[in-house]
Amino acid sequence: MQGFAYLCALFMKNIRNFCIIAHIDHGKSTLADRLLEFTHTISDRDMQAQVLDDMDLEREKGITIKSHAIQMDYEYKGEQYTINLIDTPGHVDFSYEVSRALAACEGALLLVDASQGIQAQTISNLYLALDNDLEIIPVINKIDMDGAMIPEVTDQIVDLIGCKPEEIIKASGKSGIGIEEIMAAVIERIPPPKGDPDAPLQALIFDSVFNSFRGVIAYYRIFNGSLKKNDKIKFFHTDNEYTADEVGILKLGLAPRKEVKTGDVGYIITGIKDAKEIKVGDTINLVNNPSLEAVHGFEEVKPMVFAGIFPVETDDFEELRDCMEKLQLNDASLTFEPETSQALGFGFRCGFLGMLHMEIIQERLEREFNQMVITTVPNVSFHAFLTRDKDAVVIVNNPSEMPEPSRLDRIEEPFIRAQIITLPDYIGNIMSLCLGKRGLLINQNYLTPTRVELIFEMPLTEIVFDFYDKLKSCTRGYASFDYHPLDYRESDICKMDILLNAENVDALSALIHRSRAQDFGRKLCSKLKDLLPRQQFLIAIQAAIGAKVVARENISAMRKDVTAKCYGGDISRKRKLLEKQKEGKKRMRQIGSVDIPQEAFLAVLRLDD
Repeated sequence: MQGFAYLCALFMKNIRNFCIIAHIDHGKSTLADRLLEFTHTISDRDMQAQVLDDMDLEREKGITIKSHAIQMDYEYKGEQYTINLIDTPGHVDFSYEVSRALAACEGALLLVDASQGIQAQTISNLYLALDNDLEIIPVINKIDMDGAMIPEVTDQIVDLIGCKPEEIIKASGKSGIGIEEIMAAVIERIPPPKGDPDAPLQALIFDSVFNSFRGVIAYYRIFNGSLKKNDKIKFFHTDNEYTADEVGILKLGLAPRKEVKTGDVGYIITGIKDAKEIKVGDTINLVNNPSLEAVHGFEEVKPMVFAGIFPVETDDFEELRDCMEKLQLNDASLTFEPETSQALGFGFRCGFLGMLHMEIIQERLEREFNQMVITTVPNVSFHAFLTRDKDAVVIVNNPSEMPEPSRLDRIEEPFIRAQIITLPDYIGNIMSLCLGKRGLLINQNYLTPTRVELIFEMPLTEIVFDFYDKLKSCTRGYASFDYHPLDYRESDICKMDILLNAENVDALSALIHRSRAQDFGRKLCSKLKDLLPRQQFLIAIQAAIGAKVVARENISAMRKDVTAKCYGGDISRKRKLLEKQKEGKKRMRQIGSVDIPQEAFLAVLRLDD
C-alpha cells in the first residue's frame, strides 16, 4: 500500500492544472491553440482557429462562452509532465464559468493585450484567482502588433500584482512567440496538486454536458482518492447512487481510462438521462468508502437580469422545458421556473448573468434545439416592503408580482459597483452617461498617465438595457466595464403597464424609475405604433402608471370605401352607408383582438435603434 501511495505521489508531482484568464478579446483562445500545437496534443489535420471553442456561436462572435478543459503531455528536462489546461471566457456575463475553472486549478496565466493594456475584467479575474490562492503567471500577449505598448503594459502589471519585470513573459498567440517560456513557467512556478491518494474519493464536478446517446457527462477534478471504471459512486448532496460506466481524461475528445488518479481532471459517464440528477459544484464519493465532507468549490450563481421566455406555439411548452433542462446542464448559471402570461400563455421566468448571456441563451435555444421563443422585457429583482408587515420582504422578479400601491410601503432596488477603465479624453462623456443613469461617482484613480479608473455606484436597472453599447459608443471602444453587486437601496420604482384598447398586455409591462417612466413610455408607444399591424378599427396604445396615462399613440383604422358603388344620387344614401360602417367599426373595436408580433417584444430591448 505504501508503494502505491509513493507511485501516486510521484505521478502527482508531474501534474499541473492551470487556466487562462483575461479581459475579452485579449487572445486567450489563440494562445491555447498555440499551446496545443506546441505540445502536439492536436494533429495538424485537426487544427483550426479557436479549436477549443466548439460552438458555432463562439466562432461567429469571436468570444468564448464556455470553459473548455483539455489535457496535454509535455516533456521538460527529461521528465514527462501531464498538464491540464482550462480555457475560460473573458466577458463579464460569463465570470461564473471563470470561478468554476479557478476552483479546479492551482495556477493561472494572466493575459494582457500589449496594445490595450490592463482592462476592467483583467482586474476582476485577477482578484477571483487571488481569492482561490492561485499562482499567477503574468503574460503580455500580441507583442508583435504595430500598436504594442510593451514598456507601459509591463509597468501596469508590476503596479497591479507587485511582481518583478523579468517575471513577465512576452508572447504572441498568433505567431507562437514565447510559447516555450510559458510551458517552462507553468511547470516551474505552478505547484503540483496536493491530495491524499489513500483518502476517500473527493471529486469536484466543475462542468457537465448532455449527450443524446450517452446521457449526462460530468467533468471533475479529483482532490483525494481515485476513481476506477465500474466503481459504485454517489453524489454528496443528492445521495443518488450510480455505477461509473466509463471514466477517462479530456483530450480533444473523451479518452477512456481504467482509472483517474488524485490531482487529475477527467470525465465520468453513469448513464444519467435526467438533467436534474446532477449538479455542478457537487462532490463525487464512493459508496463503500464515502467522504464525510464535500469539496468547497465556488459560490452559488446569482442571476442579475430576469426575463420571460415563452414558446411561439403554446403546444411546445413541454418540449421547451426539456430543452431548458438540457441547456441548464451545459450552462449552470441559467436559472428558470415556470410562469404564465395572459398574452403569451405558459413559459418560463429565467435568470441571467447579463444581457449578453440572455442573448446567447436565446440563440442557443433556436440553433441547438430548434426552439423559436419570445423573450419579454428584461428586468432585475426588487425587494418590496408592505404597509402591514414592514419587516416582511416580497421579492419581485416580474412586474405582475408587484404589490398594489395601496399595500406598498417602500421598494428597494439592487445597486452595483461599476468599474470603468478608459483614456483620460473620455472622462467627460462617461460622467455624463453614468450620472444620467442615476450613477454616483465614488472614486477616480489614474492607474497610469494614459489610463484612468472610474468607480461608480449605480442601480442595476439602468445598465441591463443598453448601457454597455452606449459606453462603447461614447468612448469609441476605448473603455472596459466590469461590475459587482452591492446591496439593495430604497428607490421610487413604479410599474408601467402597456394597454392596447384598454386591455393590459402583461408581457410588455416594466418596472422602472418614476423619473424615466414618461420618456420610456413615449418611446415604447411610438415603437409599437410602427410595429403593430393596422386593423379595421382604431387601436389605442397607452402607457399607464396605475390609473394615470403617461403616453398615448393611435393606430388609425383601415377604411373600406363603402360609398364607391354610389354614382351620384341623394347624399342621404352615402350618409346611411357611412353611419352603418361607423356602427360596425364601433362593435368591431369592442370584440376585436390585436395580435402582437414577436418583433414588438424584441423592440423593447432596442428602443434607441
